[in-house]
Amino acid sequence: MDIISQLQGQVNTIASLTFNTFGTLQRDSPPVRLSPNYPEPPANPTEDAADFAQQPKLMGAALVKAAKQFDALVAALPLADGGEEGQLKRIAELQAENDAVGQELQRQLEAAEKELREVRELFGQSVENCLNLKKPD
Repeated sequence: MDIISQLQGQVNTIASLTFNTFGTLQRDSPPVRLSPNYPEPPANPTEDAADFAQQPKLMGAALVKAAKQFDALVAALPLADGGEEGQLKRIAELQAENDAVGQELQRQLEAAEKELREVRELFGQSVENCLNLKKPD
């Protein structure tokens, strides 16, 4: 897999971890009293306080690990040679190569169309010859 695909995969992993972290924190966080005018919110008896306290730490560690892997992938990207001038020169070279290949493909297309016309003409002649044959009496 190329480096860009790996980077995209890592971005997807970070997004997934972030989404799951926020969702879990919203789902599992204990209710908070908004104002003294409101009654005390009911406690969530099924949640274990020790597990909830560990979840943000574990999820944060997973996010940090994913971010470090992303940074390592970015550091592995090849550096641009020659700066902007080098890139423009490379683009010009690639454009010239593309033009040459395009001209060759155009020549091949024209040759193929000519051959197709010839084949169709020969096929038409052979059909005519077959249709013009007389059946024996």
